[in-house]
Amino acid sequence: MKVVRTSKFRHVFGQAVKADQCYDDIRISQMTWDSNFCSVNPKFVAMIVDASGGGAFIVLPLSKTGRIDMSLPTVCGHTGPVLDIEFCPHNDNIIASCSEDCSVMIWEIPDGGLISPLKDPVVKLDGHSKRVGILSWHPTAHNVLMSAGCDNVVILWNVVHGEAVVRIDSMHTDLIYSACWNRNGSQILTSCKDKKLRVIDPRKGSVICEKDKPHEGSRPVRAVFVSDGKILTTGFSRMSERQVALWDPNNFSEPLTLQELDTSSGVLLPFFDPDTGVVYLCGKGDSSIRYFEVTDEAPYVHYLSMYSSKESQKGMGYMPKRGLEVNKCEIARFYKLHERKCEPIVMTVPRKSDLFQEDLYPDTIGPEPSLEADDWFAGKNGEPILISLKDGFVATTKNKEFKVIKSLMATTSSSSSNRQSDSVVREQKESSDVQALQNEVKELREMVEQLTKRVSDLESN
Repeated sequence: MKVVRTSKFRHVFGQAVKADQCYDDIRISQMTWDSNFCSVNPKFVAMIVDASGGGAFIVLPLSKTGRIDMSLPTVCGHTGPVLDIEFCPHNDNIIASCSEDCSVMIWEIPDGGLISPLKDPVVKLDGHSKRVGILSWHPTAHNVLMSAGCDNVVILWNVVHGEAVVRIDSMHTDLIYSACWNRNGSQILTSCKDKKLRVIDPRKGSVICEKDKPHEGSRPVRAVFVSDGKILTTGFSRMSERQVALWDPNNFSEPLTLQELDTSSGVLLPFFDPDTGVVYLCGKGDSSIRYFEVTDEAPYVHYLSMYSSKESQKGMGYMPKRGLEVNKCEIARFYKLHERKCEPIVMTVPRKSDLFQEDLYPDTIGPEPSLEADDWFAGKNGEPILISLKDGFVATTKNKEFKVIKSLMATTSSSSSNRQSDSVVREQKESSDVQALQNEVKELREMVEQLTKRVSDLESN
């Protein structure tokens, strides 16, 4: 008799939202690059779009569902296609982007979304010599950003000063496939085309431990830290079967488990939820999301279920826990990119009660950073500051960070060499705000004139 493993996540099911809750008529970027193409937080959803003569992405307030007007303003400061975007975990109005134009840019999105095209970043970070394809904000230190480029270089930026503080340029001998932080940001994990998995001390720029050939196949490997410092990888066998594996970095010789999934060719993007121990695998070009529970008991990675649909995904955004609807027992929400739309997919644990389910929602990572960039670069570590979701977390980030960004605008205008005084930047910002309001007033006046004309035409008839 086979005993079924007990798990509260065994019956998790995925469901796409109704059609009117999707974001329609968006031309998602056609670039062949294995990043998410989408970033989301409790205020906004951002997506990389097709753009003539450069690179662009759009940022929509979450509530702006339905058909998206073609003339909607974009963030369009890059001169080459945008390859990755990521919202800052400590300020919902700040987003980073990187591009084929070799640059990384930091943008400030106004609260209601854009009313005119955004061409000038708050900061432009130049340091890569080839296209930049990977971005990741530090989870606990404020204003620390990691970028990895096709020059095989990893750079850690102090965004406030617009400077590359750490440059890891002789470690990776080939294209970097993925780069991410551990829970408190004291380590970095990279996977690389040279078939090595590396755990790195980010401030020393040295390898702590490495694994040769975590997967035998030659296609891209993805890696993320999961609970207790263990590492989950996705890759391919020698026969091009897709695999998922779990590793203990203290004993890299053998995987804790290695499972074969199927023979599809898309790279599996892993999304790990530390609160539930569930990992979601989304294949680029797949039409499904598989999910597994990672535990301490063999076989360690337990298959739960699969969300399937008809249409394949071009990219995937993953909502932070504080943006979920806890009263509906929602444990994850994905933003699935199709060719012409973005469709939210909700993962739910079926429960009969409407009460807050404490066991599903332990305290989770909040938006407050635990230390500033300078302290982190000086060697300090900070654990994530947790929040309770019991009363529904109010999704606002404090103005404290806005001031940092304002002073950041003063320290680094478009390029770090071109210093400007804070007042000049503020005046520019204010004048652009005034300009935008004047344009709105003008449009409204024109509408009133047209309506008045129509009324008088009707009366004369």
